[in-house]
Order: sequence, then structure tokens, then C-alpha cells
Amino acid sequence: MTHSRRDFIKTVSAVAATSAIGTRGLGTVDRLISSTGSSIGDPTYRELTQVALDAARAAGATYADIRISARRSQRISTRENRLQGADDSDTLGFGVRALSNGAWGFAASNILTKDVVAQIARDAVAIAKANSAVQLRPIVLAPAPAATGEWKSPIKIDPFDVPITDKVALLLDANAAALKVQGAKFVTSNMFFLREEKTLATSDGTFVVQTIYRAQPSMNVTAVSADFADFQSRQSNDVAPMGLGYEYVTGANMVENATRWANEAVQKLSAKSVDVGRYDLVLHPSHLWLTIHESVAHPTELDRAEGFEANYAGTSFVSPPEKMLGKLKFGSPLMNIRGDRTQHGSLSAIGWDDEGVKPDDFMIIKNGILQDYQTTREQAMQLDWWYKSQGKPTRSHGCSYGQSWQDVQFQRMPNVSLLPGEKDISYNDIIAATDRGIAIIGDGSFSIDQQRYNAQFGGQVFYEIKGGKIVGMLKDVAYQMRTPDFWGSLDMIGGQKSYELGGAFSDGKGQPSQSNAISHGCVPSRFRNINVINTGRKA
Repeated sequence: MTHSRRDFIKTVSAVAATSAIGTRGLGTVDRLISSTGSSIGDPTYRELTQVALDAARAAGATYADIRISARRSQRISTRENRLQGADDSDTLGFGVRALSNGAWGFAASNILTKDVVAQIARDAVAIAKANSAVQLRPIVLAPAPAATGEWKSPIKIDPFDVPITDKVALLLDANAAALKVQGAKFVTSNMFFLREEKTLATSDGTFVVQTIYRAQPSMNVTAVSADFADFQSRQSNDVAPMGLGYEYVTGANMVENATRWANEAVQKLSAKSVDVGRYDLVLHPSHLWLTIHESVAHPTELDRAEGFEANYAGTSFVSPPEKMLGKLKFGSPLMNIRGDRTQHGSLSAIGWDDEGVKPDDFMIIKNGILQDYQTTREQAMQLDWWYKSQGKPTRSHGCSYGQSWQDVQFQRMPNVSLLPGEKDISYNDIIAATDRGIAIIGDGSFSIDQQRYNAQFGGQVFYEIKGGKIVGMLKDVAYQMRTPDFWGSLDMIGGQKSYELGGAFSDGKGQPSQSNAISHGCVPSRFRNINVINTGRKA
């Protein structure tokens, strides 16, 4: 007896649906909603937030905020012609942060009743008072206007409204397309979705409701040589995760792209192993976003620069701020880096951050010189001297974020992007202007030191450039960099039409660790005379 692939999907879909229901924890959200008779956005939440803020003030808080958060995530994984797993989970609760005696306290619960909300608020204040005994300096918050309103990611199709069978079918169709390519032996594909609904109220008068969506389809194809002596993989990371709905998945052309990714994996088997040396690198946006993330975005987090974030991926060479701001030559004059949380479809796009601050667009690096850091309300006051010297208001850049109701918010990365050049230069224009170089597409493995100063980056696909033309594929390529030298070698960048968003669905920071999602926009760029090593070389 034989079965068609559709029969298979029909069979596994029942398993998937059962798995989804079983792991979602039906009681979690549904029970909590019914216990209060309310849901996210319901007027009842305004009453609950007021209970928390009143209780915090009565206990001695000079400032307090409460986040009520419902978070649902779904992951589907396939391999070759079968479903490997599907899970669907959600959680609902609230966290109260209070400032008392100049120190922070935080407490959280998943029981949304007035009595519990009030008690948790009092607990947060008690923790703040206890913490004040060991504070280094009293916390002062930069001013922020009270905000009210609603914000939602610009989605067209809610991914949680799409049947799981449709998602599995799309992934298996893509797998089948990849496996039709001779030499492609293994393929995995995934979809990951998140919906987060948050209500935030602060003692400064803010009350905002937001619904945030994120979506990521992905694939990995592995090709094996005929003699089984070599294998090469191609990941689909030129399809970036986005802050969009299911329409982004259907528009990603996974089935069509699967054939291309499989062909490139096979081509890598016979590609020329790179000769070590110095090359001009032409980095595609699908690759460059990660270099920006690691060597620019993380080092310009103010808590790393001040040494308050060290255990998770180190501190920063961009320190101390008083010796760096307006002085550090980070890169060439073509290097203009902006922080924002507004780009359409970007992962970090929001209406307000988790302190109720409406984020602004701000320059982190202008014409190669460091101008600013990523900040929260607390952190902005630490740069008060700098903003006054520049004639700018002292304000947070809206970088506060907590991954869920049970995690305290702290400084997380906004979208950090390399701005396009003024001239209408394309990726092909840069290739044509390069005499001897290597073009790199897609991000790969990387390593960076604890100060974000010395690093090494790989990639997905590498092409040799000679005389302004692509002459063949390379493999075993990785480049080494010292951050300021690397960015100082930037001598050619693409124009607005070549701008693309890359990004990370999950970026870890903090202890206990929290995950954030960010996009990095950039254009194809050329870096001169960069040291390239051969990762396939054996001693």
C-alpha cells in the first residue's frame, strides 16, 4: 500500500493539531481571562492597572508601571517529507515595576485579580526599598510625556488564523522542490510566529495597548558529494524574519527559492577553496546586517558601555561615554548608523516602549563619528551632560523592553541600520567597480570578543570578483576584523533602492536571559583590503 504526500499531510496534520492543542495549555489564557471576565484591550484592564499604581504609590513608590501581557508563539518544523514537530504555546500575566528610595523593585504574577495585583505592587515597592540599601546612585528618570492610544503591527493576515495543515503543506512543498535538485540530500524547514498583546500603564499617566506580530519562515538545504567526502549547506537567511503577518510567508516564495538554495548548496561542493590573503569585500545586505548587529549595535548599548551588562556577551570597547561621544572615529565618512523603532515591517517596530516612551529616530554614528547610545529613561539621564552640550533635550530613545510579563524591562536594541548613500548605486554597480574581491551573500557563523573589538565572520555563498565581474564560486571563506579598522575601510555603499532589512528573531541579553527581536537595514557595501582566511585549511 502506498501513500501520496497529500495523504501523509492529512495524517500528520491530525497529529499536529493534537500536539498544538496539547502544548498550548488551553487553560492558561482562557482560564485567566475568564477569572477576570476581561481580555487584552478590555476596559477591565484599566481598572486593574489603576489598582496596581494606587497600591504602589500608597506603599511609597515615586514611580510605578504595570504591564499586562499575553504572548502566543507557534513553531512548526519539517524535514524532507515529514513533519518533525509543532508546538503552540501562550501565557498571560502581569509585572509591576516600582521606583522607591531611588532604586528599582519588580514583581509579577499570572493571577489577574484586584487583590493579587495590589499585593504584587506592594511587593515590588518592598523589593525596591530593599535594593536601595546597595544602590550605587539614586535612579532618576528622564521626562516622558504621558501617552495614550493603541498600536498594532501592520499585518494583513494573522498567522494564528491560518490552519496548521496549510503551513505544513507549504513547508513540505518547499522541501520537495529542494530535493528535486540532484545532489541535495537533506532539507529542513520551519515557520515561527509570535503575537504579543500588551497593556502598559504608568504612574506618569500613560495607558497604551499594543499588539505585536513577528513571522519567520526558514530552510536549510545540505548537499553531499558523490564520494561522501564533502557536504555543504545553504541556509535561507536572505529571507529575513519580519514584523509582519502570514502574508510575508506566502510572499517569501519558499518553494521557488528552495530550488535556488539547493542549487547553491550543490555548487558549493565544487567551488574553489579560497586562497588566504587580503581582498576587497562586497557584502550583500543579507550578510552585512549581522556584522552591524555584532560590531555596531551591541557595542553602542549604554549598559554595556558602562559595564552594567557584562556576563552575557561582554561589555563594549565604546567606553567610557565621556571619552567616546563626538570623538570616536568608528568608521569612514560613509558610515551613518541610525536607531529607530518605526520602519515598516521591522522586528523592533512599536508604538511605545515598555516605559511608555514614543521612540524617536536618532543618529548613533554620523559621518563615521559616534554621536549617541541606545537608552532608556534611566540611561538618558546619565548622558544629560552630552545632550546639553549638543543643545538637545535629554530624553530616552525608547529602548526599554521586557520579553514577557514575568521579566523586568531593561535596555534592548532598537532597529540599528546603516543608511544608504546619496548616489543611486546598486549591488551590481559595486561588483563592477571592484577589481579583485569577494562578494558574500547571507550570514553564517561568527565569533567576536568580549569588547566587540576583534571578530570573524563567515557567510552563506561566496563569489570571486575579478576585473569587475563574478568569475566563480568560492568556499571556506571567513574574514577577520578589528571593528574601527573594518568600518574605516568602507569606501562604497549602495543607494536607497538597494536598502534591505535583515534581522534576528531572537537576540539574547541579560541575566536572567531575555530574548528580543530586531531588524538591521543596510545597503550593499564595499570594504577594502580585508584579511580573509580559509576555514577549510587543515594544519
